[in-house]
Amino acid sequence: MIQDPKRYTITAALPYTNGPIHIGHLAGVYVPSDIYARFLRMQGRDVAFICGSDEHGVAISMKAKKEGITPQEVIDKYHTLIKKSFEDFGISFDNYSRTSAKIHHDTASQFFKTLYDKGDFIEEVTEQLYDAKANQFLADRFVIGTCPKCGNEEAYGDQCERCGSSLNATDLINPKSTITGETPILKSTKHWFLPLDRYDAFLREWILVGHKNDWKPNVYGQVKSWLEDGLKPRAVTRDLDWGIPVPVEGAEGKVLYVWFDAPIGYISSTKEWAQREGKDWEPYWKSEDTKLVHFIGKDNIVFHCVIFPAMLKAEGSYILPDNVPANEFLNLEGNKLSTSKNWAVWLHEYLEDFPEKQDVLRYALTSNAPETKDNDFTWKDFQARNNNELVAIFGNFINRVVVLTNKYYDGTVPQPNEFSEIDEATLTELKAYPAVIASSVERYRFREALGELMNVARLGNKYLADEEPWKVIKDNPERVKTQMYVALQIAGALSVLAEPFLPFTAQKLTRILKTENKFSWDTISENSDLIPSGHKIGEAELLFAKIEDEEIQKQVDKLEATKTANKAENKKAEPQKDLIQYEDFAKMDLRVGTILEAEKMPKANKLLVLKIDTGIDIRTIVSGIAESFSPEEIIGKKVTVLANLTPRNLRGVESQGMILMTTNPEGKLVFVNPDAEAGNGETIN
Repeated sequence: MIQDPKRYTITAALPYTNGPIHIGHLAGVYVPSDIYARFLRMQGRDVAFICGSDEHGVAISMKAKKEGITPQEVIDKYHTLIKKSFEDFGISFDNYSRTSAKIHHDTASQFFKTLYDKGDFIEEVTEQLYDAKANQFLADRFVIGTCPKCGNEEAYGDQCERCGSSLNATDLINPKSTITGETPILKSTKHWFLPLDRYDAFLREWILVGHKNDWKPNVYGQVKSWLEDGLKPRAVTRDLDWGIPVPVEGAEGKVLYVWFDAPIGYISSTKEWAQREGKDWEPYWKSEDTKLVHFIGKDNIVFHCVIFPAMLKAEGSYILPDNVPANEFLNLEGNKLSTSKNWAVWLHEYLEDFPEKQDVLRYALTSNAPETKDNDFTWKDFQARNNNELVAIFGNFINRVVVLTNKYYDGTVPQPNEFSEIDEATLTELKAYPAVIASSVERYRFREALGELMNVARLGNKYLADEEPWKVIKDNPERVKTQMYVALQIAGALSVLAEPFLPFTAQKLTRILKTENKFSWDTISENSDLIPSGHKIGEAELLFAKIEDEEIQKQVDKLEATKTANKAENKKAEPQKDLIQYEDFAKMDLRVGTILEAEKMPKANKLLVLKIDTGIDIRTIVSGIAESFSPEEIIGKKVTVLANLTPRNLRGVESQGMILMTTNPEGKLVFVNPDAEAGNGETIN
C-alpha cells in the first residue's frame, strides 16, 4: 500500500454501451469513485479520474441483432446517452473515452503484440460451441445454460450471475444458443490463451500476502477462492465479427476477447486525456509513486484482481492496482436490476423526472450503498431520506442560519463576543470532522463518511436548538451575535465538506454564503474564523425541496407497468399434454352454474368456499381464487363447472367439483365464462 503517493489514477468500470446507465451502476461504481476523486482533488492531489464506454462486448452484438441495427449504431446511440447522463449528473471524470476510438485500437493491439512477441501466449486448437443454424461460433454471452456449480439454469457462457463463478461456455450443462435457441455443437478453432497458471505464485504473494489486510473482505475472499480453485489458461481471442482484429498473421476473422480489450481502455483513455492536456501519460501507469485504484462491481472482481494484473505483470512496465474497492449489488424494490427486463431506474429518465435533484439520488445511493452486502433501493426510502434527512436536517439548519443572519444583521456576519463553554466545545467538535470524514473516505467507507457529514449538520441543528437565539435576541442581543457567528462557521464548513458527496448542494451553499475560494478542507481544522465578521452573505434559498407522495407514486406506477409488461411478454403457452382419446374427453361433465354464496376458508389465504347452483343440485366447491377475488364480487357470477370430478377433502370441507379458470395476458386470473343466455345445468360440449 502506497503511503504518500505523488499522483492517483482512479478508474471506474467501463459501462457496456448496450443500454443506459441505471442506479445499480451508480451505487456500485460511479458515485463512490466520484466521491473519492473529488475528495482527493480537494486535498490538492494530482488525480486522473478515467472511464469510457466498453463497446466491444458480445452484449453489443446481441443488442444490435435485437434492434435490427448495426453494432456501430448501437454504440453511437448509447455512448452519447451515457456520456451526457454522467455529465448532467455531475460525475467528474477527467476523461471519458470509448473503446471504438483509434487510440484504443492502437493501444490494445500494441499490448497484445508485446505479449505475443515475448511468447507470453499459448496457441491452441480447441473445441468451441458452434451454432450450425446461425453459421457462427458462439461467444460467451451468445450461450446460456445450467451453471455446473450452483445449478442456475440461466448462466451465461462466461459467468454465472447467481453464484459469481467465472465460466467457459463449454462448462455449461444443456447449453443453448441465444441466437437461434438451438443446441450448439462442438467445432475446432484456433485461439491464443493467456496462461494464468504461470502467474499463480506471483498473484498469491501479491494478493493473499500483500493485500490481506487492506482489501475489502468481499474482494479478498472472492479472489482467494478463485486462486484456490486453480488458475487455467484463458482465451484472449475469439471468433466474432465485432471487435479489435487480432494483429497477427493467421488470425483472420478473430478479434481480441473483450475481457482482454476492455481494461486496456483505462490506459488508452489516460493517453487521450494526457494528449489533450499536454501531459505525459506514463507516470500515471508506470511510476511506483502512483496509486492505482479500480472502482468496480463485484461481478468484475476476478477480471480486475487476477486477470488484468496478470496481463500487466506479463507486459512488465506497468504498476499494479493498490486497491479494488468493489461493491456488492443494488436491487430495486426487492428484485434484481435487469437491463433486458427494463427493471431499473434509468439515470437519464431520473434527471428528466427530478430536475436539479442530482444530489438527492447521490445521497440516497451513498447512504444505502451496497458496500458489504447487497442492498435494496425503494422509492419510499428515497423519499424518506430526502424529506427526513436532507430537508429536515441539512436544509433546515442552513435555512435557519441564513434567514436569521439576514433578519438580525442584514446578512452581515456579526462580530462575536466572548465564547461560552458550549461555543468552544461546538467549534472544537467542528474542527475534528474534516479528519474523521477524510479517514472514512481514504478507507473507501463512503456511507460512513456521508453519515459524518450529516453529523456536522446535526451539530448545527443541536447548537441552535439548545441556544435558541430567536428567544435570546429579546433580552441579550450581544449573546446572539456570538451564537450566529458560531452557527455560520458550521454552515461554512458544510459548504466545503459536502462537495465530494453533494457537489451541486455545496456549490449552491457556497453561492448563498458568498464564500467562493475563501477556505479549504484543511482550513476547517486549523481555523475557527472560516467566515469572518463583516462578511456579507446572500439571501436564503431552499437547498432541498420536499418530495411529495404523488411524485413517488408516479415512479412506483412506472415500475408496476414494467412488471406487468414483463409478465405479459414472458407468458408462454403451456406445452401440449399427452394425447387422449375422444372417449376420455367425453367423460367430462361440464355444466353452467351460478355462484350463490362465497366465503373465505378460515386460516387459508388462497381458498374460497363456494355454494354453486349447477342446475342438478346445490353443491360446495373449494376454489383457490381468494387472492384474486373477494367473496362479495363473485356472488351471482355465472361459471363453468367440472361437475363429475371426484370429490376431495380440503381443510375439512368436501369440494364437489372444480371451476374452470385461466389467466389473461397480464397474468390476472379470470373466469372461463359460459354463454350469457345459458341456464344453470346446461352442458358444455
